[in-house]
Amino acid sequence: MKLHSERFSLPFFPRRIIAVAAFVLCAGQAAAVEPFTVRDIRVEGIQRTEPGTVFSYLPVRVGDTYSDEKGAAAIKALYATGFFKDVRIEVEGDVLVVMVEERPAIAGVEFTGVKEFDKDQLTKSLKDIGLGESRIFDKSLLDRAEQELKRQYLSRGLYGVQITTTVTPVERNRVNINFSVDEGEVARIKQINIVGNKAFSDKELRDLLNLTTPGWFTWYTKADQYSKQKLTGDIETLRSFYLNRGYIEMQVESTQVSITPDKKDIYITINISEGEKYTVSDIKLEGEMLGREQELKSLVELKKGDVYSGERLTESIKKISERMGNFGYAFANVNANPEINRQKKEVAFTILIDPGKRVYVRKINVAGNTKTRDEVIRREFRQFEDSWYDGEKIKLSRDRVDRLGYFKEVNIETPEVPGSTDQVDVNMAVEEKPTGNILLGAGFSSSEKVTLTGSIQQANAFGTGNTLGLDINTSSRNRTIAVSQTNPYFTDDGVSRSFELFHRTSRPPEVNTGDYLVKTTGGSVKFGVPFSELDTVFFGVGVERTQVQVYNQVDGFNTSPDAFRRYVQQFGNGDPFNVPGTYDATTTGFPFTIAWQRDSRDSALVPTRGRYQRANLEVAPVGTLKYYRTMYQHQYFKPLFRDVILALNGEIDYGKGFGGKPYPIFKNFYAGGIGSVRGYEGSSLGPRASNGDPLGGTSRLIGNVELQFPFPGSGSDRSLKWFTFVDGGNVFGDNERLDVSKLRYAAGIGISWISPIGPLKLSYGTPLNKESGDRAQRFQFQLGTGF
Repeated sequence: MKLHSERFSLPFFPRRIIAVAAFVLCAGQAAAVEPFTVRDIRVEGIQRTEPGTVFSYLPVRVGDTYSDEKGAAAIKALYATGFFKDVRIEVEGDVLVVMVEERPAIAGVEFTGVKEFDKDQLTKSLKDIGLGESRIFDKSLLDRAEQELKRQYLSRGLYGVQITTTVTPVERNRVNINFSVDEGEVARIKQINIVGNKAFSDKELRDLLNLTTPGWFTWYTKADQYSKQKLTGDIETLRSFYLNRGYIEMQVESTQVSITPDKKDIYITINISEGEKYTVSDIKLEGEMLGREQELKSLVELKKGDVYSGERLTESIKKISERMGNFGYAFANVNANPEINRQKKEVAFTILIDPGKRVYVRKINVAGNTKTRDEVIRREFRQFEDSWYDGEKIKLSRDRVDRLGYFKEVNIETPEVPGSTDQVDVNMAVEEKPTGNILLGAGFSSSEKVTLTGSIQQANAFGTGNTLGLDINTSSRNRTIAVSQTNPYFTDDGVSRSFELFHRTSRPPEVNTGDYLVKTTGGSVKFGVPFSELDTVFFGVGVERTQVQVYNQVDGFNTSPDAFRRYVQQFGNGDPFNVPGTYDATTTGFPFTIAWQRDSRDSALVPTRGRYQRANLEVAPVGTLKYYRTMYQHQYFKPLFRDVILALNGEIDYGKGFGGKPYPIFKNFYAGGIGSVRGYEGSSLGPRASNGDPLGGTSRLIGNVELQFPFPGSGSDRSLKWFTFVDGGNVFGDNERLDVSKLRYAAGIGISWISPIGPLKLSYGTPLNKESGDRAQRFQFQLGTGF
């Protein structure tokens, strides 16, 4: 292509064509255009692009002097927009003509044959990288998308996948893109071979791996589908297994992954060198120990004569580093140098400690709290700004915020302050969760069919950290209306205050076999005083007015249980045993409460470690009633292995009247159902009336054991898990001793989920020693709190 100036007047050169490529490739062969003043600029060839867009990229305007350099710059700028696949500049007299050929736009993106992925999600992902409807079509992006889609299929074990991409032109310079996918069959792991192992069997080592050959549940877990990431994790698992058992020189020498020609079966071979088993000959500390050598030595878990364990050594280093952090040395450098004696098969370690500079906290930043006020979070902090860094206080601060129960996730980081070597910031990031709690309970049994309970509670109301509760129940058995409020920081020192106003009515489940009515109206106020970071003492007072109504019919029909008639006989008027009629007794009590609570759990909603203990004493020394009730609960959580949590719960309760007064029957303890002994109908265990209705008892013993597992496919989400359980418990009547031989037991499985409207528990339990008169209720669920 040649460039022609306006001085050429031959009839077959009506225009002077300017092309930058010709200048680059044929420099010296093309005639240069003599500069001239541009009278007008015209754009030709555009269909969708606005002329103003073209003009905005041109380095020349009407009235400017045009030159070859400006022409080259104009073409380069227009190409760079990505809107055009061809650009030319022509000159007609003193008019500049910009001729473009637009790239086609994408009319639509379609997928056929896709089953493994959600099509809408794929479409969104492509649009995010610029390959979507109304976007300019770019072949390089299309190629990249095709390769990425294929890579995703390969990561899911679909090695036989075939992807055919079709680009079809349509009207108005647009194209349709179609990804036609033949997914093929998933390649399964046919065999895993471990070569070089002598100390441990193939089966023992294969059981450690997440990758496995097809089994009963691999259709769901997909553990029989190969992925490089899973294999890398399994290799680390193998290495850790050996290192924790003394094999300090164990090496994974190579791995081979092969696939059959039909791309259906995968064979994995892992070659290892075990080395020798070593014991610890000596372990010593060196460096700057701040005069705390003995204290730091006590943190070392490995001792002379122990079989070497990489896990215990790492834990020792971690503890020393954390302890140095408690003294303000946030960036302490702690390393263990081994000295291996291969002849004696011994290893000695020197742990070098370099505390570095002492660090203090510049700022504490909180992020993610869209509803909760900053002060609600900050008042839980035990690390303060402008004070020395204390790792223990920072961890305690995180745990206290997590125990509030307002957040799904609580994470904390301590980055260095830029430009400083002795300052850090403490950044806490929280993820809010709904704190309204609707408590719905349900169960099914042959006697009661479907039973329901319910209440509503709002923790962290309006982001203040206060809790408001409204308990309403309109069932035929129990009717309740109760209002409660808790302010955890009634004073700046952390003294809490709670009050409750309530009116409750209860009657037996089968009113036509033995009827009675209990109405209680009252209120209470309680204060909680923290005595340490973990311990709180509560004290309070309440007032209760209770009316008990019983019936004595001539034919026995609708006659109340003897225990209730005895109570009315003592506190009311008349003879409900010998004279037919309706009788009632009204009593008043002023219960005083003192309680102690210790909470070291890492989370209130989904604890994985720690303990929760609560002891409560309720005494009513004045009024019509005189009694006391003692209650003690102890929960324990411990991680076992592979995210499996052991959860234990024990409760023992006892009540008794004094001053010649009987223990009030409406204060009885009950057992059965979620929260006590699953597999039995709620509140159905223990003493019964002559008609079989449960009466509860004056003492109770409960024990629960749970093994909690992450739900398959939930990853690291702690809010969803499944569990197996064994429950035991019963209640005992007045003057009846706690008898372990009379406990009822049940076992089963369940699912626990921190749902958007509150904690949800589903359980299916089977009674293990059900006796005559016991009411089984295998399926139960509860939406709300409860162990």
